[in-house]
Amino acid sequence: MYDCIIIGAGPAGLTAGLYAGRYRMSAAILERLTPGGQIMLSPDIQNFPGFPSGITTTELIDRMKQQADEAGVKIEDAEVTAVEAGQKDGKPAFTVRCVDRALESRTVIIATGATWKHLGVPGEEKLIGKGVSYCGTCDGPLFRNKEIVVVGGGDHALEDALYLTTYASTVHLVHRRQAFRAAKILEEKVRANPKITLVLDSVVEEIVGSAKVEAVRIKNVKTGAVSAQQCQGVFIFVGIAPSAGFAKSIVKTDDAGFILTDDAMQTSARGIYAAGDCRRKVLYQVINGCGDGAVAAHAAHSYLINQ
Repeated sequence: MYDCIIIGAGPAGLTAGLYAGRYRMSAAILERLTPGGQIMLSPDIQNFPGFPSGITTTELIDRMKQQADEAGVKIEDAEVTAVEAGQKDGKPAFTVRCVDRALESRTVIIATGATWKHLGVPGEEKLIGKGVSYCGTCDGPLFRNKEIVVVGGGDHALEDALYLTTYASTVHLVHRRQAFRAAKILEEKVRANPKITLVLDSVVEEIVGSAKVEAVRIKNVKTGAVSAQQCQGVFIFVGIAPSAGFAKSIVKTDDAGFILTDDAMQTSARGIYAAGDCRRKVLYQVINGCGDGAVAAHAAHSYLINQ
């Protein structure tokens, strides 16, 4: 019987493990793939406080893993399929079911993250981290005075297109429709920005490049005409999907599947917390994912004390 099981070894889960260990809780972090999560797609991080020249993603995650390990919390290979509520020795407890075993814990922190939706076009997967990005805030400074393409028509796409104009020489905004789904004020700002070129009624069919992004092939969905646009970066904002399907049966989520929490990371099920990109929030960054993890571990510790 653990005090806390943390599902996911991204920044939120690793921070939760560190704080759980410092609270002297018996805890384990379960990870089905490689520790680090979605940020491992970026070679380095330029906006994590304390590293003014940036830090490689691998080094940052290795440091987080070391801290959790030194606090006595280990990472175990396990794919979670379900979390079930129950009782043990007269107190609430949870069974965390994995593909190959089941574990018991007094509290659970879900920190499984989310994945950026991909276009699924040729060249995209090969060039991730080599000009293809899903985070303007993370990678924008790498494209100073360069020509880039932004794909998408929602708030996130337009917000990041505007943000990226502070670095890029030109931003080509590609959207499959004539009308945007974003807030009208964002559309007005985009249309008024001289650095942004609108490429509407169009889709990206291919991202071209050998060692790095060199161009994109764009198809007009109305005329069928195909053209090539030279660029050094492609930022894709066509949505984000939480990686927490197993949790829907035990905690409340929004329509997109993001877990709903309060400010203490408490979900609708007492004793279960969510941290990082799998929960509904307004900013998906490493720094606030770490903050979520710290708060979740603190809340879990308080819950155990008051049981």
